Amino acid sequence: MATSTTDPGSRVAGTAPERGLTPLGSPPPLRRADPGQAARLGVPPPSDRLRGWLVTAGVVLIAVLLRFYDLGDPTDRGTPVFDEKHYVPHAWEMVRNGGVENNPGYEKIVHPPLGKQLIALGQLVFGYDGVGWRAAAALAGVLTVLLVARAGRRLTRSTALGGLAGLLLAADGLSHVQSRMGMLDAFSALFVVAAFAALLCDHDDVRARMARVVADGRVGDTPFGPRWGVRWWRLVAGVCLGLACAVKWNGSYYVAAFGVLCVLWDVSLRRRAGVARPWAGTVVRDLAPALWALALVPIITYVASWWAWFGSENAIDRYQVGREIGTGGPFAWVPDAMRSLWYYHGRALSFHENLTTTSTGAHPWESKPWTWPMGLRPMLYRYSDNAAGCGESECVSAVMLIGTPALWWASIPVLAWGLWRAVTRADWRWTAVLVGYGAGFLPWFVNLDRQMYFFYMMPVAPFLVLAVVLVMGRLLGHTGQSERRRRIGLLLVSAWVALIAVNFVWLWPILVGDPITQAHWQAELWLPSWR
Repeated sequence: MATSTTDPGSRVAGTAPERGLTPLGSPPPLRRADPGQAARLGVPPPSDRLRGWLVTAGVVLIAVLLRFYDLGDPTDRGTPVFDEKHYVPHAWEMVRNGGVENNPGYEKIVHPPLGKQLIALGQLVFGYDGVGWRAAAALAGVLTVLLVARAGRRLTRSTALGGLAGLLLAADGLSHVQSRMGMLDAFSALFVVAAFAALLCDHDDVRARMARVVADGRVGDTPFGPRWGVRWWRLVAGVCLGLACAVKWNGSYYVAAFGVLCVLWDVSLRRRAGVARPWAGTVVRDLAPALWALALVPIITYVASWWAWFGSENAIDRYQVGREIGTGGPFAWVPDAMRSLWYYHGRALSFHENLTTTSTGAHPWESKPWTWPMGLRPMLYRYSDNAAGCGESECVSAVMLIGTPALWWASIPVLAWGLWRAVTRADWRWTAVLVGYGAGFLPWFVNLDRQMYFFYMMPVAPFLVLAVVLVMGRLLGHTGQSERRRRIGLLLVSAWVALIAVNFVWLWPILVGDPITQAHWQAELWLPSWR
């Protein structure tokens, strides 16, 4: 016989509760709702595509105005400044010589041709002047801002945070100055970030495919999980990595790092989808296509970037078989052109190996990698105390490569937080950003005697920005948190962004070479290491 349960809130003890208003019996135990296998694959990208592109367009417009402002100045009395003196003349030779350098007098033809060919395109359009030297790099800087905005949107699943990522990169002093120099690093950054953005697209594309497999109940058809067929975004990434190597060889670090990252992503996806053997499935299903897309495609792209050298009759080291290279030997079967190209690379490698502080002496503005995360040793590209236009008799015009301190000085706690999230929470977003940052930073510790400079961090700056935006997203909180918590987060993020913007505006004169007073110049030099 069933017994009635008393209502603790009833006015009269022992009366039966009114059905529909009070609970009958003991409440069931609380349980978390099962999100299902599809939900465990992650949050899909934001769906506000039109708004996303409008925000991106606004950010890109700001970047265009900043990067192309008075692009032709300053110069060194009408000539290139700093290392522009190497690459700008090489590019001008390419304009007149079918895309190759043919003057070995500098003995510094030590980088692949693509970056110099891009500089040459700017010279072909605008001529041999400051604008012509720098137009291609400035365009590359703008495109990098665009890609960071889109990559930030995919990482955070937020159009607003993606737009903020683009704005922060536009306001980074290192990225700004280096995008306005006729040097190679702006192109390295562009192709590295393009490869990263393509891999993010591949990550979301494969996630969506896996969600359909899970929804159809086919994930357990084999213990290895599904096949994917052609992964077009991964092929795009491979081409971009090959182009990065065709600008500078340090692109090879990203080939290795992004390859490992993709394998980890594939294993994680199969595990979260419930594949019985995720590691074996990754090896069986994903490894061979990954090697093709992220190893062979970059090599093919890199070799193809030497098209002008192969077709030239007077390119440097083009015909070395029978001169510096013997006609016989175990490699006689290799085509002469490839053997000459290998010789060229040997000479370039020898140059880089001997570019050390011990052998060539200390450069006044060289730095070591442990100073780079916070930008403790910037670079002075140009200085003149004979400028005019500051309102006083003695004016200074200087261009200094310096990361915006409000952004860069936060790098240590930001990266430490990201490492904790990646290790303890297996957060794929932080893993991706840290891999991108580490691939451009850590290899420089291998040979600390080598001459090194802060501009080597140009491809790393976008990943620092993405890391900062991930932290800002964490500070902002999510919709499930209290209104007070979210207001505090918004206040903190707004203050940080405002500080970065004010900091960038303060540094502006020494980022673009505007004339300032001696007192103002001294006020710009915050640390002894900046002098």
